[in-house]
Amino acid sequence: MAELKYKRVLLKLSGEALAGNKKTGVDADTVGNICDKIKEIVELGVQVAIVVGGGNFWRGRNGHQMERTTADYMGMLATAMNGLALQDALEARGIYSRVQTAIEMREIAEPFIQRKAEKHLNRGRVVIFACGTGHPYFTTDTAAVLRATEIKADILLLGKTIDAVYSADPKIDPTAIRYDEISYLDVLNKDLKVMDSTATAMCRDNKIPILVFGISDPENIVRAVKGEKIGTIVS
Repeated sequence: MAELKYKRVLLKLSGEALAGNKKTGVDADTVGNICDKIKEIVELGVQVAIVVGGGNFWRGRNGHQMERTTADYMGMLATAMNGLALQDALEARGIYSRVQTAIEMREIAEPFIQRKAEKHLNRGRVVIFACGTGHPYFTTDTAAVLRATEIKADILLLGKTIDAVYSADPKIDPTAIRYDEISYLDVLNKDLKVMDSTATAMCRDNKIPILVFGISDPENIVRAVKGEKIGTIVS
């Protein structure tokens, strides 16, 4: 068995990561490629939980003329759709999984119960957390940190469309500095937008390291759990 640096991980995927080049909706090939690598690390012995966003279907800011609470609840429903898509792709690959939601929808998913989630992980099942925290005004970044804390994850793996943390958007500013390592406090003070500030502060307070890496190459998921040098570590 390969040497693993992390035994229990929380993988945060944006909704856009599931859309591939389509930009919206779910791209079956993209989801399949990501789930192939999740299967690989599960078979290596890693316990995997996932928090997924919903931006490929709906973003709260899209509802700027809508009451914020309503817009946020619509976004939570989008994350549930993405969670079901991930579950379907994983189980097509022989990986048992469970979707747990912060808003009850018993016909299609389990309600989130911390002890039950840990039991699933100990049995080798992938647990997909949907509907964020179940509360408006909180992002799925915050939900990812909350769930990582609750399941006692070794690390939060933050798969993004950008391959690391930079001092500015490298697509706009070619002089942007790439960081291999950075502290939570510097992320907050420099307003680097790794995650929202609430989520970053929660990681700092609970001493959960964050690895930011590019999800466009799903092989990075495997590299991450093996401790290979990719992306940026925030600690």
